[in-house]
Amino acid sequence: MSAPPEDAAPPEDPPAAAEEPAPPAPATPEAVRLAEALLFASDRPVTPQRLQQVLPEGQLAATVLAALGEALQGRGVVLAEVAGGWALRTAPDLAPALTRVVEVPRRLPRVAMETLAVIAWHQPVTRAEVEEIRGAGLSQATLEALLEHGLIAPKGHKEVPGRPTLWGTTPRFLEQFGLTSIKDLPKREELVSAEAAAPLLAAAEEKAEEEAGEAAPEGSGEDVGR
Repeated sequence: MSAPPEDAAPPEDPPAAAEEPAPPAPATPEAVRLAEALLFASDRPVTPQRLQQVLPEGQLAATVLAALGEALQGRGVVLAEVAGGWALRTAPDLAPALTRVVEVPRRLPRVAMETLAVIAWHQPVTRAEVEEIRGAGLSQATLEALLEHGLIAPKGHKEVPGRPTLWGTTPRFLEQFGLTSIKDLPKREELVSAEAAAPLLAAAEEKAEEEAGEAAPEGSGEDVGR
């Protein structure tokens, strides 16, 4: 057998196995307490990105939120995902008892809820289009009530003669009805007059009962369905 040529390249070493990323560090009690305090103090759902800013180095928001959710099991409040973030909500099983002693703020009238339902499903939509879908006129007072509660907002102008305002829902709308995103709305091929608001009205009734414990006894009346 002949010897290998002297200039032959040495055999290559096998490629090293890729190192698996280290698992995230478990949530510390301090991080869980920070998360709970932020959610309690916040006036809107807390996103993971916002929570991450206050956590100690090495702590991940997702891990801490999961630990907080577990810690709240069986407590009077629960961790709920709403409007693209996380918030503390009254435990659903306690809502019936709380409604007996906690004043529930006033709700929007049915015509406003119908209008809100149409806007939610058809946004962005003009006032004239809302009237056409509902089969009834839309008063300025109804629009102002929805604006006052922060449930709708202008979304630009439609490029037609007169450039009417386009309306759409807000993050407050998602939070109020316990939706993570607008895609969570029930699918409907058509919305007809009073039937348009039925799903949202049912959701508002249920949400009001579940969250009655979060309303102050001297309720200001600024929330819908709560």
